[in-house]
Amino acid sequence: MVTVVAMVRLETLLDSWKQVRQDTVQALEDFPPGELDFKPAAELMSFREIARHILDAGLALSGLLLDGVTDFTVPGFRDSMRKYFSTLPPEAGVAELARELRQSLEDCCGLLGAQTPEFFSGIVTRFDGQQLTRAEMIQFAKEHELTHRAQMFLYLRLKGIVPPTTRRRQARK
Repeated sequence: MVTVVAMVRLETLLDSWKQVRQDTVQALEDFPPGELDFKPAAELMSFREIARHILDAGLALSGLLLDGVTDFTVPGFRDSMRKYFSTLPPEAGVAELARELRQSLEDCCGLLGAQTPEFFSGIVTRFDGQQLTRAEMIQFAKEHELTHRAQMFLYLRLKGIVPPTTRRRQARK
């Protein structure tokens, strides 16, 4: 077996996460403001809860990395994430959520961008036991957001609204 080591440029990774976040915020701003608590089934998160989850997960994962946490499998780990969560109230509206989503990632990327290359090559143990570099953990955080952004896009579709990425693609035709 041949192992290929690929170099991911930090700036590209962070810029990619910023683009994902811009589309997350646009989806939030496109959703009918009076219907943020919409969910297609009782056991699913509401649109507002998904937006808040994206916000809190991004804050927590990046905050833990920046604080030097290397083992996400320790007992009480999930509870330790709460200290990084946004202080917005659960009923925060579109403007507040959008502002916090934008600002939190700008702040996070600024702090991450100031780290050394050695920081990003450091190994952390993810909550499922998998060992990743910090750069790979940031990629995981972005992929986590993409997953939940896709849920937001589905909710938009259920409301008859075309998601922002589709609108951009249609505009280029």
